[in-house]
Amino acid sequence: MQRRNFLKTGSIAGLALTTLVTASCSQPSADKKTAENGETADDFELNETTIADLQKKMQSGTYTSRAITELYLKRIDVIDKAGPKLNSVIELNKSALDMADAMDKERKAGKIRGPLHGIPVLIKDNIDTGDNMHTTAGSLALADHFAKQDAFIAHKLRAAGAVILGKTNLSEWANFRSTRSTSGWSSRGLQTKNPYVLDRNPSGSSAGTGSAIAANLCAIGIGTETDGSIVSPSSVNGLVGIKPTVGLLSRTGIIPISKTQDTAGPMARTVRDATILLGALAGTDPKDSYTLNSKIEKDYTKFLDAGGLKGKRIGIEKLDKPNAGMQKLLQDAIAVLKKQGAEVVEVELGKQLKEIGNAEFTVLLYEFKDGVNQYLSTANAKVKTLEDVIAFNKANEDKAMPFFKQETLELAQSKGDLNSKEYLDALKKSTVISRAAIDKILKNNKLDAIAGPTNGFAVCIDLINGDYDNGFSFSSPAAMSGYPHITVPMGSWHDLPMGLSFFGAAWSEGELIKMAYAYEQASKKRIAPKFKEGLFA
Repeated sequence: MQRRNFLKTGSIAGLALTTLVTASCSQPSADKKTAENGETADDFELNETTIADLQKKMQSGTYTSRAITELYLKRIDVIDKAGPKLNSVIELNKSALDMADAMDKERKAGKIRGPLHGIPVLIKDNIDTGDNMHTTAGSLALADHFAKQDAFIAHKLRAAGAVILGKTNLSEWANFRSTRSTSGWSSRGLQTKNPYVLDRNPSGSSAGTGSAIAANLCAIGIGTETDGSIVSPSSVNGLVGIKPTVGLLSRTGIIPISKTQDTAGPMARTVRDATILLGALAGTDPKDSYTLNSKIEKDYTKFLDAGGLKGKRIGIEKLDKPNAGMQKLLQDAIAVLKKQGAEVVEVELGKQLKEIGNAEFTVLLYEFKDGVNQYLSTANAKVKTLEDVIAFNKANEDKAMPFFKQETLELAQSKGDLNSKEYLDALKKSTVISRAAIDKILKNNKLDAIAGPTNGFAVCIDLINGDYDNGFSFSSPAAMSGYPHITVPMGSWHDLPMGLSFFGAAWSEGELIKMAYAYEQASKKRIAPKFKEGLFA
C-alpha cells in the first residue's frame, strides 16, 4: 500500500502533483563490479522470458522445469544475495526442486495441467503456505510462524502446476505499521532495492515481488494490495500489475489489512503473463464471502486483443503542474492511445473525491485490528493478538523498530469493533463516495476506462526520514471502491520507469485487459533493469 500519501496528507491528496526530486540519492561505491557507465552487465539466459517461451522450451525438451528452477535459484544467488544485492527474496522454498521434478514427471507421462505447468513463481511473504516456508508479513514477531495450510490462492497455484520458488520481502505489515516507514523495509527481511537504480525505493508494500520479477529472478510473481501495493511497485519496477475487483481472488490465508479493500494480484513483465496468472488464481472460496458473487471468467487470455483500443473512450485524469518527465511520458502514451483508435477526454476524478478526507484510513485502522486478531487467533505464532505484536516490538525495539516505530499499529489497537459508529460512517463515506464518483464519470462521459500515470517516479531509499511524497498517486480511487486497476509500463525518465494505469467499474477486468494489452503491444515500453548504482552513476 502506498501509505506515504494518505497517512501523511490524506488519501486523495496524492492526486495533486508536485515537483519531482531528481537528485541522486548516493554516490556509486567503488567496490561494485560495474561497467564504465555504472551499469551491471547482465547476460542471464532467461532474461525477459515469458510463460509461453518457457512452455515451448519444456515441450521441446530444451529445458525441464527442474532446469528452469535451478537457473532461477542461481540467479537469486548471484543478483539478489550477491552482486547488486537486491534483497527481494526473503525465503526460498526447500521443496522447489521436488515440485519441479514432480511436474517434469507428469509432463513425461503426458499430463499437462495448463499454462503454469512447471513455471516458477514467487509470492509475497504475507501469503500462507503449508510447507517449510514461514509466513511473517516481514515481522520479527512472526519469525517462527509456519502456516497450517496453504492460502486459497497458494492452493490454486499448486493445482495449476506452478513451482512456488520462494517468498518475497515486503514493507512490514504491508506498510501499515508507521506513518514514517520506508517502503520495502521489514524487520525480518530488511531493505529491498530497486533494480533499475539501486539507491531508489522499489515501492510498497509488494516491493520484493516488484524488484524480483523486474530483475528476472523468476518468471512471474504475486503481490497483494490494499491501496497501491500491486500497482505502485509494478509501476516503478517496469512491470504489469493487475489489482482485480475485490472478490475475484480469495483472501483466505493472507495476513490482512482490510476486508473491504484487500486483494492479491499478478505482477509480471507482460500483460499476457499477468493475465494467465490472474486466471489461475481466480476462484470462488466459501471461506471468503466476497468471492461468492464474483464474476469470474474461465479464460482471461481471450481478452488479449491487439486491436482492443479501437473505438474505446478513455478519460485521462487532469494533472496539476506535472513535472517534465511525467508530462512527456503521458503525452506520448496519449498519442499511442489515439493512434490505436481510442478517443481521449480529460476528466477530474480527484476533485470529486476530496470530501472523503481521512475516511479510508479510519476504515483501515478498524479492519486491520479486526482482521489481524482473527488471523493470529488461529495461527501457529506465539503472538495471538495485535496487542501481543505491539508488546513484542516494544520488548525487541532495537531489532524490530530501529528506524521507525509502530504508531499505526497502536492507533489501530485503540479502535473499537466493526459495529462502531465511527467505522460505519467512514466506510460509507469511503466506499459509497468513491464508487459513485467513478461510476458518474464513466457514465456521464460514456467512458470505457479512466487512465493516467500510476504514480510518480521511484524515490530515494531513506531509512532515517522515511518515504517522501513522489508527487502523485492514482491508486486510491480504485482501491477504496474495490474496482479493478491495471498498470502497464509507460516508459522511463533517467532510467526510472513509470506505469500507465487503466481502471473501471467492478468486474471490468476483461475490457481493461483488452486496452492494456493493445497499449502494451503498440508501445513496447518495458525494458530490463541495468542495476545502476545511482541515478547519475
